[in-house]
Amino acid sequence: MITPSAAAVRLRALASERILLTDGAFGTMIQSYGLSEADYRGDYELTDDQKGNNDLLCLTRPDIIDAITRGYLDAGSDIVSTNTFNANTISQDDYKAVHLVRDINLGAARIARKAADDYEAKDGRPRFVAGAIGPTNKTLSLSPDVNDPGFRAVEFDAMKAVYADQAVALLDGGCDFILVETIFDTLNAKAAIIAVLELAEQRGHEIPLMISMTITDMSGRNLSGHSVDAFWYTVRHSKPLTIGLNCAFGADLLRPYVQTLNPLADTLVMVYPNAGLPNDLGEYDEQPHTTGAFIAEWVAEGLINVVGGCCGTTPEHIASMARAVKGKPPRVIPRPKPVLRLAGLDPMIMADAA
Repeated sequence: MITPSAAAVRLRALASERILLTDGAFGTMIQSYGLSEADYRGDYELTDDQKGNNDLLCLTRPDIIDAITRGYLDAGSDIVSTNTFNANTISQDDYKAVHLVRDINLGAARIARKAADDYEAKDGRPRFVAGAIGPTNKTLSLSPDVNDPGFRAVEFDAMKAVYADQAVALLDGGCDFILVETIFDTLNAKAAIIAVLELAEQRGHEIPLMISMTITDMSGRNLSGHSVDAFWYTVRHSKPLTIGLNCAFGADLLRPYVQTLNPLADTLVMVYPNAGLPNDLGEYDEQPHTTGAFIAEWVAEGLINVVGGCCGTTPEHIASMARAVKGKPPRVIPRPKPVLRLAGLDPMIMADAA
């Protein structure tokens, strides 16, 4: 028997009363510090250049990661995520830092946990920590070789093990939830989901999942070809604590896809858009008040339970969102919709008929 998660119970209770806030971008904030390669590397003897290895900063510059986390808590975040988007063995292999993966995840989780607990102790308002797991730079659904469509750079079981190792370290470091985010390949997400569900069985207690898809173009699909509704029906079996969207677009362009998800998901919807679209230099120009205005429109339409920011967002963006949602009712979670099952057909195929 699996023991329910007390943190999930607390979060759901709070989310029934008001719209909650998660945090914003780590990469954007890290860039503002203008760090050198030596800052990234610290005292570690690593063969490759480490500049850009943001996850390693959890070990070499924990003061910066702590300051960013606390900046989001100051802005009003109820949930802070760990700085671990690429803290997995596949992504860290690019930096020849695979041996540091567990330490990075433990360090990141402890930084976020300490900050969240400090703020909760100060004002009594519950704070939560989501262990962030990115998609890796490998895909299970598509071949990286155009001349060999059947080739895969990684197998399903290997990918599942990568996710399991990261989830174990994040939980050992004190995370409340596992956030599988920026999902461009639904099969990758399946590997992560199974890894977490198996880990919950092993540990005998619920590990709440937060699942967030990313849309890769205006067709409204991810890289593996799933639309928002098809994606939901593909992962709903895992009974996620939250389901939603992140990255890809700003709040204006993301809105139609949130509208699609809203009536389908019988759980909390969490969305964290970018600060608009990047300019020609790859920078994000959307100002906090603009993002806040878009979120106010979402709130008026009853689209969200949890909101935050992705690429280009800062504590100022989160503070603007906090003002937009303050005192406003959260999205009403619909009753579960039955999935039509026909012999020989995957329920996902019948999503539109459900």
